[in-house]
Amino acid sequence: MLLNKLREYFGTDVFSRKCYITSKFMNKTFYITTPIFYPNAKLHMGHAYVLTLSDILARYHRLVEDDTYFLSGADENTGKVLKNIKSGNQNVTEYLDELSENFQSLYKNLNISIDQFIRTSDKEKHWPGAIAFWNKLVEAGDVYKSKYQGLYCVECETFYTEKDLVEGKCPIHLVVPEKIEEENYFFKLSKYTQIIKENIESDELKIVPATRKNEILALLDRGLEDISFSRPIKTVPHGIPVPGDPEQVIYVWCDALVNYISALGWPKSQGDTLGSLDPKGVTLGLFEKFWPANVHVIGKDILRFHAAIWPAMLLSAGLPLPKSILVHGFITSGGHKMSKSLGNVIDPQDLINEYGVEAVRYYLARHISPFEDGDLTPESFKESYNAHLANGLGNLASRILTMADKYGMSTVDIIEPKDLLSKYEYLDNFDINGYMEHVWTLIKMADKKIQDEEPYKKYKTDPHNTMKIVSELCAHLYEIAIWLKPVMPETSKIIIDCLYNPKIKKPEKPLFARKD
Repeated sequence: MLLNKLREYFGTDVFSRKCYITSKFMNKTFYITTPIFYPNAKLHMGHAYVLTLSDILARYHRLVEDDTYFLSGADENTGKVLKNIKSGNQNVTEYLDELSENFQSLYKNLNISIDQFIRTSDKEKHWPGAIAFWNKLVEAGDVYKSKYQGLYCVECETFYTEKDLVEGKCPIHLVVPEKIEEENYFFKLSKYTQIIKENIESDELKIVPATRKNEILALLDRGLEDISFSRPIKTVPHGIPVPGDPEQVIYVWCDALVNYISALGWPKSQGDTLGSLDPKGVTLGLFEKFWPANVHVIGKDILRFHAAIWPAMLLSAGLPLPKSILVHGFITSGGHKMSKSLGNVIDPQDLINEYGVEAVRYYLARHISPFEDGDLTPESFKESYNAHLANGLGNLASRILTMADKYGMSTVDIIEPKDLLSKYEYLDNFDINGYMEHVWTLIKMADKKIQDEEPYKKYKTDPHNTMKIVSELCAHLYEIAIWLKPVMPETSKIIIDCLYNPKIKKPEKPLFARKD
């Protein structure tokens, strides 16, 4: 009956899951993910950036009424866990629970609007998906057992060859890798080199920016090698056991990357159970509804894993590839990588405590490129805060709302965010810097209008024209507030609330107090 009704609605005998997911009965969907973070003691500025970047994109797509799902989480089945546990009074579960709380506190403090926080230690949600995925790889004939001798970096959970090293050290963490000889299960990554290359060249799997696309294509031109997909259980005793071999655990990349679909209920939601069909459309499980992902947001240090290994895994399992991968750079300070030895580490929580979360989100959106490395220093942050927030946006909002309150203005007409924002493609193309420049262009236009029209001088002699000018300024401020919603949601809300009170009034305190 269900199949017949679907065919009746679509007017075709050709039926597939892809057909009904994109039908006219479905809203446009948007699925975005961050990397899942290693169990370090504390999240740093790089984590704050990828979270904020992803959150801006998720909030934007919700504003333009896309059905949006935003995933983040923690990668907990790693050798780092045992290395990082220093207290004999703490077991693995307690350690991971504590770290998960620490992670999620930064999410809350940065006002990150995730729909789900996935943990790879979750035996109910994640483990079944990772085990089912392993079995898919085995069924495809892409897993075999072999002895391995190589160089292993615990920090990035990666095996390297001598040619990969920089002066004998891991190219990412600059530590000397351990020499390891083990019998592991291997994945036939080499088998998928050509098809992955074709998907990336054609932008079926779009890698942004082009420099990262060229980087991964160069790797593919050299050819992919089969990789280890398991570790002895004695090395990672809290890991996910390999089906049929309790002496081995599923290696971190085969485990961790599966989070993007296990979080959606795969494989339980996969199959012919589609839910109910009503006049509004088809009810689907999360996996059917949101996969393939619209974008994985990652750092440049994990490009190979997401643009080579993950696509190969999906191809082996017979699942669609993600639509795009956005690869951001690193945040430096004073032109140097942040490090304790240089004393240039900037804690995102310190900035939040000093300037507020909205200022941190603003700086990361406007001054850090989503495509290249970006720089942040205490001095540059303070300078930008005072110039663009305290003296810029904050001052403009105060002037307009003060005039509106003084002259008894009524509320402005509503503009639907979708009608306003969907005319532009900044965030559809991940151009967050361009988006922010547009916002500040609007702010400059409003400042110029006040400077040219001088409404505060004309009210006594020409109240009618003055109220018209201020009304236009209120509408302009409302438009700015709509644009700010994805980036500075609390600031946007304050401005809109003031504009829509029965009597317009100023915020109780300055939006951004100047820092001297």
